[in-house]
Amino acid sequence: MNIHLPFADRTVAAQLLARALDEYRGHRPLVLALPRGGVPIGHVIARELGGDLDMVQARKIGAPFNPELAIGAVAENGWRFVFDSTADLDISAAQIDALAERELALMRKRRQDWVQGRAPPEVRGRLVLVVDDGIATGATMVAAIESLLPQKPERLICATPIASRDCLARLREITHDLVYLAAPEDFRAVGQYYIDFRPVEDVEVKAMLAPFAISARSG
Repeated sequence: MNIHLPFADRTVAAQLLARALDEYRGHRPLVLALPRGGVPIGHVIARELGGDLDMVQARKIGAPFNPELAIGAVAENGWRFVFDSTADLDISAAQIDALAERELALMRKRRQDWVQGRAPPEVRGRLVLVVDDGIATGATMVAAIESLLPQKPERLICATPIASRDCLARLREITHDLVYLAAPEDFRAVGQYYIDFRPVEDVEVKAMLAPFAISARSG
């Protein structure tokens, strides 16, 4: 498949990614999207492959002195990790606990707002595709995947249109398959590989997830 960067928008990128995932058509995959940007990707893939759609939440844990500096990540079921380098930053375990709880509270609120508090879907025995619009450090994707693995999906595939090369080795270690369209050498930020990279609004997330609410939990 010839890939021309940048992608026009998330819809175009998702259509191309769905083609790369065509082997899973007919297997009713459970597509779990990282919000917000992953939801438009997941919406297209679930529709194209005849799958179910829901979200899997994970959030970066920012340093107390600089929220933009990631020191780890936490998934909405409480699974979390902290980078080894954090030991050099003089951040206490109590501070990390408080930072993680703040992100968990935000994820609980979003689940209530976006899907009326529905519990995350059952993944045991399912073919699961975890998707996002791009992967930079890989922190939130790793947290999302690691939080799902103990639930024993039949297969777990990570899929994204664009990825940093730095995160690929780690993701290969924890997934059954890793599908991406491009991993440029000069990767700096996900947004540089989209012409239209406007923020995805809450109302869009709700509208994309709503039609799948019943089917994602049946079977």
